[in-house]
Amino acid sequence: MNYHRISHIDDPLFKKMHELMQEVFPPEEVLEYSLWKEPLEDPGIRVFAAEVNGEVVGATEYRYYEDFNVAMTDFTIIGHPGQGIGRFLAQQRQKDLNALAIANGKVLYGMFAEIYDPYQVDHYEFGGVKPMDPYVRREVLSHLGYKRLDFRYVHPSWNNDGEAVSGLDLCFMPSDEEQAELEAGLIVAFLKRYYTVLPNKPEAWTEMVGQLEQQDKVALLPL
Repeated sequence: MNYHRISHIDDPLFKKMHELMQEVFPPEEVLEYSLWKEPLEDPGIRVFAAEVNGEVVGATEYRYYEDFNVAMTDFTIIGHPGQGIGRFLAQQRQKDLNALAIANGKVLYGMFAEIYDPYQVDHYEFGGVKPMDPYVRREVLSHLGYKRLDFRYVHPSWNNDGEAVSGLDLCFMPSDEEQAELEAGLIVAFLKRYYTVLPNKPEAWTEMVGQLEQQDKVALLPL
């Protein structure tokens, strides 16, 4: 299994990766094909495919923010069960992020992720791939060390239509597993940076950010 970075929309593996995304994610979570050109060419956005014999069997996208010293996992896709794809992607991603932090003269502070809450919304089938089932993924990510940030989370739809998307938690995996809270200012700065690409912010998102701006810390809770 190869860990192949995709940095251009014309990479033959990108079309296969995008098709896989459409199979496993709800439509509002998938950026339209042509809109991927700039993100793929952005050196700060790291898109990797797990490739076997020219086929994409999994993929992950993430980014490292040098000024925040945190990462964000945009998505992880496991295309087939029983092949160790999830573990392979997690290990390769962590190695890459640790190297980026070291090059920045730091130890990685932690990593954000939006994680589906199947107890809120349980109708997502994710292409029928069992490792992508929200209940399974939530438990796996909990074992990896992710914790839920203690506030009601919404995010702007990737359709950029101004709709608020719910049914997810914003989570954080601290490098220090004993860490019990996170600076609210970091969360606000991260969210504003992350969603700069979507100008049509829903009112619910703006209100959520405004409430966070009134806080000092946010608790990290078990998933």
